[in-house]
Amino acid sequence: MNIMKNIIVIIAVIIFFWQCTSTDTTEKNYDFNPPAEGFNIDESDSFAIAIADSVMKAMGGREAWNNTHFISWNFFGARKHYWDRFTNDIRIESLHNDFVALINLDDLTGRIQKDGQEVTEPDSLRFYIERAKNFWNNDAYWLIMPYKLKDSGVTLTYVGEDSIQNAGDAYKLQLTFDNVGTTPNNKYHVWADKNSYLVRRWAYFKDASQDTANIITPWNEYRKYGDILLSGDRGERQITEIMVSDSLPTAVFESFDPVAQDQ
Repeated sequence: MNIMKNIIVIIAVIIFFWQCTSTDTTEKNYDFNPPAEGFNIDESDSFAIAIADSVMKAMGGREAWNNTHFISWNFFGARKHYWDRFTNDIRIESLHNDFVALINLDDLTGRIQKDGQEVTEPDSLRFYIERAKNFWNNDAYWLIMPYKLKDSGVTLTYVGEDSIQNAGDAYKLQLTFDNVGTTPNNKYHVWADKNSYLVRRWAYFKDASQDTANIITPWNEYRKYGDILLSGDRGERQITEIMVSDSLPTAVFESFDPVAQDQ
């Protein structure tokens, strides 16, 4: 009889620990950050990938990023962007001349207005749509790069520990690219704070073979927008008018009419 009781106790203990393990697994899955299709996982460092996952968590987490619907921003006073992340529709307004693009990034279809007139000639339309896509590729990366560390075509490697003046110790990562984006020969170095895991600095290399960076800027002034963090301070350059929202009028992506200031 005592043997039977002991067996029952042992079974109960096993079930208890199995339940605890299951709960822990569920909690870990909440922060699961799978790579994009095409991420070069075979040639990327496991430690660099772990740091990228910690960066995502520090920025709000993958679930918060996936649920972020609309993002808008002013890129260095040159262009205003509106992005529907669920449909990949974008609106780009040039702030220095009369140019408005309403396109979809997935199929590269859409409409262009230049100098107050809609562009309808097919070759010109294709040219300006490609130009708008290149604007977006560049301007968005300056804002949302920390969310794209495990993007398609990226090889992510760990360079080592480094110190940033006035920002403390950081993990230094390197991003190279394989046939993606407008300029796939680029290379970036990214410094993630060892305590907060927020990106604090990056360096841009026009060509991956270069040892000297073309541009080095800080990533400062993180603020919460919706459920995610974004930084607009790039030292001498500033990304302003950052907004995250759950809704925008459909006209933002369908009409060349000016967008109301509160959108």
